[in-house]
Amino acid sequence: MREKRKKEERPLKRQSYLRLLAYTKPYKLKLAVGVIAGFVIGGSLFGSFFWLPEFVKPFEERFAPAPSASGTAVKDEVKVLPSGEVSREKDSRELGQIKRFAEKLGIPVQNEAGAMTWQFFALSVSGFVLLWFLKNFAAYVNKFYTRWVGTRVVADLRDEVFSKLSNQSLRFYGNTEVGQLISRCTNDTAAIESAIANTIADITSCPIQVLACVSYIIYKSVESGNYVLPTMLFIGFPIAVLPIVILGRRIRKIYQKAYANIADVVSRMHEVFTGILVVKSYHMEQKETDAFVATNRKYFRKVVSALKAELLMQPLMEFVAVTCSIAFLLYCYANGVKLSDIVVIIVPAFMAYAPIKNIAKINTYIQRSMAAADRFFDLIDQKSEIVESPAAVTLKEFKDGVSFRAVRFSYGDKKILDGINLEIPKGSVVAVVGETGSGKTTMANLIARFYDVDSGAVLIDGHDVRNLKIASLRELIGIVSQNTILFNTSIAENIAYGVPDASKERIIEAAKQANAHEFIVDGRHSDGYDTIVGEKGFKLSGGEKQRISIARAMLKNPPILILDEATSALDTVTERLVQDAINHLMENRTVFAIAHRLSTINHADKIIVIDKGVIVESGSHEELLAANGRYQKLHSMQFGA
Repeated sequence: MREKRKKEERPLKRQSYLRLLAYTKPYKLKLAVGVIAGFVIGGSLFGSFFWLPEFVKPFEERFAPAPSASGTAVKDEVKVLPSGEVSREKDSRELGQIKRFAEKLGIPVQNEAGAMTWQFFALSVSGFVLLWFLKNFAAYVNKFYTRWVGTRVVADLRDEVFSKLSNQSLRFYGNTEVGQLISRCTNDTAAIESAIANTIADITSCPIQVLACVSYIIYKSVESGNYVLPTMLFIGFPIAVLPIVILGRRIRKIYQKAYANIADVVSRMHEVFTGILVVKSYHMEQKETDAFVATNRKYFRKVVSALKAELLMQPLMEFVAVTCSIAFLLYCYANGVKLSDIVVIIVPAFMAYAPIKNIAKINTYIQRSMAAADRFFDLIDQKSEIVESPAAVTLKEFKDGVSFRAVRFSYGDKKILDGINLEIPKGSVVAVVGETGSGKTTMANLIARFYDVDSGAVLIDGHDVRNLKIASLRELIGIVSQNTILFNTSIAENIAYGVPDASKERIIEAAKQANAHEFIVDGRHSDGYDTIVGEKGFKLSGGEKQRISIARAMLKNPPILILDEATSALDTVTERLVQDAINHLMENRTVFAIAHRLSTINHADKIIVIDKGVIVESGSHEELLAANGRYQKLHSMQFGA
């Protein structure tokens, strides 16, 4: 079934990375600080290169040739002309801005022998160190603010998708595996978080660093007339980028499949863990383990396929970088270029390598994140079937009654309700009976607007529920289900779930009315009302869970009650006490009761019998027994002829 459902899934729409970045708009100030810091990184890096020659020259002079016959050292500087010829010019020691800066400070630049003074050398080193401190401080600011924004964006995405999913209809959840939803909200967002937090930081700094390095290389190449390295860079860079683009597309496709596989893994875990009682009852642990291993292996194979393409990028870039560097050094050696001239060009080239490599990673991160974003935004873009009308009104109180007018409803191709007409006056108790699948629970769900009708209308006080504010509609309704749902919080919090500001006294009073107070405080649960009930109320018995659920409805005290065999999990003695409490609660209230045990609805004002989505009988308990129809047969099956 799962494989068939996958084949029927519509293809995911490829999302734009700009859509992710659009979520950064509320945090544009912090992002601006990060971007400015990225420019500071590039600027300080560019500036530090101008100090580099003066940092290198003293070491070159230390190993310079011996003085000539005239007694002065030969201080010729090699210059490579555009033609490739090597000329030697006398070093003018013209240091430009740095020299003028030193002179303003009163620092001598050269000594009597024409060599750099130790003071100026110290200034060069200090300036270089200061610029690198500024670069690294800016890098910290850049990464902190951009990653903060990236992490916050993903937190906002989680909030949005949770809100979107919590407002989906029950039909949506009936067609979607919970494990798939959990995976998209956790694994997919984790992939997006990792990618966006890193890519924003690198996008705002790496291109600027590369630009700073390339600009300086071009500047020095033009100054010296050596265009070999820039030529190699402009030839080598496209060669290195081409496989990145090609592999990036492949990575996105592979990761889309990988995230689908990990969703299957999570879904499998969710199914097994929630149904662990059945698994153990039928001794199917090994079968489920084998099935999980097979699903997990599919995910593993997809991740390995992505890794092959992902890890191939760095070696390709390193090969191009090393090849260009070796070719340049061979050229310099063949033409007798001095070390200082090599360093001022080759060091920026090497400095550009790390940010270029990070740019390659950016592409990988983007493709990985967009593979997850394709699936994630598919949820966000999912239109809810339950949409509140812009002209919806607030129903402040319940006055008249609930009506079904020619209601039809289907699940897909399966017709559930077919032309239901029913009046439920205020203050009356209407019970519905029928075989499983006849449409009883669907009618209750339509009253609360968990689904919308296909045709016809459900009215409350003459208002179509589709034209009411959803919050005001749900405020009027309390539901006690046969399948009790408790949250892993305290007993008191579960009772007050619909009324979070309820006082402790009101909570205790509701528990007493539901006959729950005694078992809460008699020592069976050491922390009393503060006892944590466990996952789905695991620490409580079935009867205890049901009574807490009833107490929750009593505390809300709604004018309309929907009861789905609310006493079915109680023993005989407790059932009587709770039924008395429910009878008291139902006074002057409208009750729609789904009945499985006919003994609980003897005193209903009206009982309807539904069969295959159609009301076949209607009347009081005595009237229906006297009619000797479907209700009488159901009664005989439960109590004997």
